[in-house]
Amino acid sequence: MEDQREALKKIITTLAVKNEEIQSFIYSLKQMLLNVEANSTKVQEDLEAEFQSLLSVLEELKEGMLMKIKQDRASRTYELQNQLAACTRALESSEELLETANQTLQTTDSEDFAQAAKQIKDGVTMAPAFRLSLKAKVSDNMSHLMVDFAQERRMLQALKFLPVPSAPVIDMAESLVADNCVTLVWRMPEEDSKIDHFVLEHRRTNFEGPPRLKEEQPWMVVEGIRQTEYTLRGLKFDMKFMNFRVKACNKAVAGEFSEPVTLETPAFMFRLDASTSHQNLRVEELSVEWDAMGGKVQDIKAREKDGKGRTASPVNSPARGTPSPKRTPSGRGGRDRFTAESYTVLGDTLIDSGEQYWEVRFEPDSKAFGVGVAYRSLGRFEQLGKTAASWCLHVNHWLQVSFTAKHNNKAKALDTPVPDCLGVHCDFPQGLLSFYNARTKQLLHTFKTKFTQPVLPAFTVWCGSFQVTTGLQVPSSVRCLQKRGSATSSSNASLT
Repeated sequence: MEDQREALKKIITTLAVKNEEIQSFIYSLKQMLLNVEANSTKVQEDLEAEFQSLLSVLEELKEGMLMKIKQDRASRTYELQNQLAACTRALESSEELLETANQTLQTTDSEDFAQAAKQIKDGVTMAPAFRLSLKAKVSDNMSHLMVDFAQERRMLQALKFLPVPSAPVIDMAESLVADNCVTLVWRMPEEDSKIDHFVLEHRRTNFEGPPRLKEEQPWMVVEGIRQTEYTLRGLKFDMKFMNFRVKACNKAVAGEFSEPVTLETPAFMFRLDASTSHQNLRVEELSVEWDAMGGKVQDIKAREKDGKGRTASPVNSPARGTPSPKRTPSGRGGRDRFTAESYTVLGDTLIDSGEQYWEVRFEPDSKAFGVGVAYRSLGRFEQLGKTAASWCLHVNHWLQVSFTAKHNNKAKALDTPVPDCLGVHCDFPQGLLSFYNARTKQLLHTFKTKFTQPVLPAFTVWCGSFQVTTGLQVPSSVRCLQKRGSATSSSNASLT
């Protein structure tokens, strides 16, 4: 009995689920019927509007052509009537002269005859009939205003509903990723004159190969593209790849998306490692601000935490910046913060191969600022450029203004205005560290060395602030300058 009861409950559950599915489908069918009615009404209205527009164009064209015929007819009629009137007057004058001449022939008085003959001769000489052109000024042929709409009629007879555009094909060979820009090129599999525009969608991803159905990043949309290529500019490549897809649209409908493609977007992405920063540096993501009260605030928090009234060491002090869940570990776990006069913070990603580029904008009123690279063994008391473990460009606005390249406690003054934004290019295999004006790409200085271990981006600031920009590719202009071996570069051996 119990088994039958359980079996019946299962049947009831199954029937309930099925009934719910059927009810949902019935609702869907009813909604579709409503949509069919609404959509058919809309397309019918659109069709009538298009034909009315076409009729309006034809009517306007007809009126224009009729006006042209009327104007031409009026012009020719005017010319011919004027010529007819002139000819009529000339004929009347000629007939009068002829009658006078016939009467003169009947004259017997020789003196009267001579005088009349002379008058007739003078009259003939001045007669309009002998100065009149007997060729019509205009033609009566109006064939130049005839029309033949046979071709247009065939075109009208061939009118059909707009077809759904085919899916474009993305040309990977012609597409380009460079200078934090992506130029995507595509083509239509067959000519389609009805295409009005294209829609491009793109999104970032860390997965190579065909795009996944489920992705954390949303598709970004670019509409109204009139050409078969488009360039996305000023991108930040904070993920390894980008997915792309394109669809064609006519006035009525959009076609299917192209087969999506994935392009690699190589760039150097890092964050600032707040656990390494001096206590007087307030680190937030990629921004750093010098805070004179930073160390004291940390001491107060430490005392409140342990209740022992002692000063917390930098090792036990909490990081001022909030770690990002996407941050790449730098391998410096357990290291002490920079302290004393080393107002330094390091990046969290090691550079051990290839070419990398990043930019940093610093507050012009900063009393001191430095940017470069350092080995992760850089001591907690050591300042950038003061040891063999770091290389940097240093700006000093304290007491006297200076702009120098520093390494191993040697400095070289740079005879160039200090830009507000610096670009850093590290070519690890070649042992080159170059600094540029990030706006003009003017080369400021190049260190030539041989890196014996991986390096980290390194920054220092005193009484100021700076903002780092990552996810950048090495600019083409920078690559060109490096290939030419710019004359402004110098080796670290020349620092004094």
